[in-house]
Amino acid sequence: MLWRGERLTKSDLAFALFIAAAILTSVLIPGHWILGDAGNTPKSATQNVVRTKGTVISVDNSDVKQYGMVKTGEQTVEAKVEKGDFSGRRIKATNILMGKLELDKMFSEGDKVLLALSLHPEDGHIVDATAVDHYRIDKEKILVAVFVVLLVIFAGWTGAKAVLSFVFAGVLIWKVLLPAFLAGWDPVLIAFGVVSLLTFVIIFLIGGLNLRGLVAFIGSMTGVGLTAVFAITFGQLMKIHGAVKPFAETLLYSGYGHLNLTSIFLAGIFLASSGAVMDIGMDIAASMAEVKAKRPSIGILEHIRSGLTVGRAIIGTMTTTLLLAYSGGYTTLLMVFMAQGTPGVNILNLTYVAAEILHTMVGSFGLVLVAPATAIVGGFIYARWQPQLSEAT
Repeated sequence: MLWRGERLTKSDLAFALFIAAAILTSVLIPGHWILGDAGNTPKSATQNVVRTKGTVISVDNSDVKQYGMVKTGEQTVEAKVEKGDFSGRRIKATNILMGKLELDKMFSEGDKVLLALSLHPEDGHIVDATAVDHYRIDKEKILVAVFVVLLVIFAGWTGAKAVLSFVFAGVLIWKVLLPAFLAGWDPVLIAFGVVSLLTFVIIFLIGGLNLRGLVAFIGSMTGVGLTAVFAITFGQLMKIHGAVKPFAETLLYSGYGHLNLTSIFLAGIFLASSGAVMDIGMDIAASMAEVKAKRPSIGILEHIRSGLTVGRAIIGTMTTTLLLAYSGGYTTLLMVFMAQGTPGVNILNLTYVAAEILHTMVGSFGLVLVAPATAIVGGFIYARWQPQLSEAT
C-alpha cells in the first residue's frame, strides 16, 4: 500500500485517531508513568494556594514610589473574585513592584486579574492574596480558537491534522522533554529523540502514509542529525556556556544545580530549527512526487536535479527567515549596541551575541543540507514508484 502514493485516506484517518488517542493518554496519565522518576517534577512550594480570576474594583498607589521610568513599592488592589469557591468575595491583594519594566505590572479599576489566594491549612479561609498578573487566558483562548478555525477553513482535513500535530508537539514537549531535562537526562539525546518522534508524527500525519512522507522523513532526519553534529561541534569550539539563555541561571538557583545548561542550550539549537527543516523536506518531497506523477518515465539523475532546483529556491528564502526570526527577538539588544556606539568587534565577541550567531548559522546548516539529502533520497525511492493516472490528479 505504501507504494500507491497518496491514496491511503483510511490509513491517514487511522493514524490521526491514533495520535489523538496518544495525546489524550499523555494528558490524563501521571508523568511518572511515561518517564518513571523523571516525571515526578516538584510541586509548588505553596500547596495551599488557589488561583482564580478577579475584577479590580479599586487600587491604592500610596505606597508606590517612582524613580524615573521605573516604579517600586507595593500597590494594593481590591478585587472581586469571579470564579471558584470564593466567587463574589471582595478581597485585598498586593502587587509587589520590583523596579523592572519587563516584570512589573500596574492595575487599574476594571482590569481582569489573576489572583493567588493563600489559604489556611486547617480551616481553608483566605490568609493572604496576591495580584499575580493581568488575566489573559480568555484572550488566549480566543486567539487559539481563531487560529484553529482559520486553519481548518482554509486547509480542510490537512488543517485539522496540522492542529492535531501542533497539540501533539506541545504535549510531548511539556510531558516528556522538559521533565526529562529537569531530571538530568542527557539533553542532546532526549531532544534528538523528541525531534525524531515529532518529525515522524508531523510528516506522516500531514503528508500521509505514503512515499512523499517517507522521502520527507528521511531527508528531514538527515538535516536534523547534521544540525545536531554542527551544534555540538561549534558550541564546544566557541566556548559558549548555556547560562547565556534567559532564566538559565534562575533554574540553577531553583534547586537544579546538577543541570548541564550548555547541553540544554545546544539541544535547543536543533530543536528550534527542526520545524524549518521539516518544511523544506516536505516541500522538496512533494515537488518531486508531483514531477514523478506527471512524468513517470523521468530518470533518477534528472529527478534528483529537479529536486535540487526546487531546494535551491526554497533555501534562499528560508535561511533569511531564520535570521529574521532569531534577530527579531533581540531587536532591543541591537538597538542598545547602536545607541552606545559599541564597536563591531566587541559585539561579535560577546557571549550572548556569539550564541545567537551559533544558533542562526547552525540552524541554517540544517536547512542547506536537508535539500540535497531529500532530493537524493527522493530520486532513488520514487524510482520504484509508477503512479497511475488517477494518482497524478
